[in-house]
Amino acid sequence: MLRQALPLALLTIASLMPTSAHADDKLKLTSVNVDLPFGERMFQGPGSEAVNNNCLACHSAGMVLTQPALSKEQWHGEVEKMRTDYKAPIDPKDVETRGARPPCSRAPTR
Repeated sequence: MLRQALPLALLTIASLMPTSAHADDKLKLTSVNVDLPFGERMFQGPGSEAVNNNCLACHSAGMVLTQPALSKEQWHGEVEKMRTDYKAPIDPKDVETRGARPPCSRAPTR
């Protein structure tokens, strides 16, 4: 008897619940405006074209300037990781140029 009464009781309770109980919980999406800092800093000197065209597309000048000292092989690996894993829009002809540390970086080459 209990086995037959339980589904009937659940259906009765469910039918008595207010149908608009979940209507107020609807997800409301709103647009927001975010003001990002605008950086016009461009680097000068040897290798700066590769940095300006590639690095500054994703990174701030401050980030480029404070990169750690890595060997040429390590930088080449970092650049390849950005290209392959993160799909960075780095021109393949600039990979050899970018294989060395950023020319504007303050870190010495190891």
